[in-house]
Amino acid sequence: MKEQLRPAITVFVLLMLLTGVAYPVVVTLIAQGVFPHRANGSIIKAEGKPVGSELIGQPFTDARYFWGRPSATKPFPYNSASSSGSNLGPTNPALLDAVRGRVAAIRKAHPDQTGSVPVELITASGSGLDPHISPAAAEYQVMRVAKARGMDVDAVRQFVAAHTEGRTFGLLGEPRVNVLRLNLALDKRSE
Repeated sequence: MKEQLRPAITVFVLLMLLTGVAYPVVVTLIAQGVFPHRANGSIIKAEGKPVGSELIGQPFTDARYFWGRPSATKPFPYNSASSSGSNLGPTNPALLDAVRGRVAAIRKAHPDQTGSVPVELITASGSGLDPHISPAAAEYQVMRVAKARGMDVDAVRQFVAAHTEGRTFGLLGEPRVNVLRLNLALDKRSE
């Protein structure tokens, strides 16, 4: 038994040091050296102070701001410690009621819009933390934001265009607008 126990403990300790210490240290050093902004949480700063992450949405409700995708996290929206969707199926009455309520609220906030409401303004994502909306969802909100800020509609559209990110590597995903970055740019313009 002793002759089997010693090699087993030795292999265990070596693997623990390799996978539990050496590998994480090497990966962390590479990440900090190659892309430190992302390795440190993609923090966005305004006036030198952290205001959020470009990877996690925030709850904007004021008419002056573009609104992001609804969040289903608990106990409050965009809770990064509780990333999850609602887990309600498409025929669940609670989900249907929530979507109907969101559609009514969006239509009330945008009385000038007659088209269909972009789906990401009324449905939560799987993570509940999405920081992006589509350019169509941003366009849907342009008139409200322009009116609330006293800005020209075309000027707000230019902000949206300037903050629209293309497909990753030119082919992955869809064009998107980071809501926090867009709202911060609009705030900075207002100063």
